Amino acid sequence: MRASDRAYSILRNEILDGELSAGTALAEVEQSTRLGVSRTPLREALARLGADGLVSGHSGRGVVVTEISADNITQLFEVREALEEQAARLAARHRDVTVFETLRAEFRLAHELLESDDPARRKYYELVARLDAAIDDAVGNPFLVSTLDGVRTHVARIRRLSHDNPERLREAAREHLMIVDAIIDGSESLAAHATQLHLYRSLKSILGSLEPQASRLFV
Repeated sequence: MRASDRAYSILRNEILDGELSAGTALAEVEQSTRLGVSRTPLREALARLGADGLVSGHSGRGVVVTEISADNITQLFEVREALEEQAARLAARHRDVTVFETLRAEFRLAHELLESDDPARRKYYELVARLDAAIDDAVGNPFLVSTLDGVRTHVARIRRLSHDNPERLREAAREHLMIVDAIIDGSESLAAHATQLHLYRSLKSILGSLEPQASRLFV
């Protein structure tokens, strides 16, 4: 792996995992030393993170991990709703039933993962990621999938605002199961509606977790 690719991967994961919080300055000397790369590949990595919208340049501070406001969360979900509803429709139209039946069997047991410890809970997130991948494969539209991938990068950061609320996670698992059922049945309208419901409840949960007095939130 190239040095710039390694630096990009590490920094991206640290930002998405919240290890590098919003507002953190990424000084070139400090980061290049920490990551064990020279400043040229580090700059390449930072440029890619900038294109992802995860960092931005600030006068006097250099490159800083971007912040996100409550308003931007809502705007992101507006884009997400349009993309994911269409993806659900196309997945219901072109699905490989066998793939989604396997996922359905796993989602029916998702409550067991959510009632277990953190490693098991991570398996639930992996299951959701596999559902996203299955929908992407069924969609068959690389332009839609590429745009969705960019949106999901920011969703991964925002999702942490729910603080892994157990009840919300159980509710979300049931919503994902509804989406899978609709795709298996080939019902485009129901798949889109189930996706809309899931996103509506997810947004409501995230916004509800914000402190009422906060005008800006770092994630």
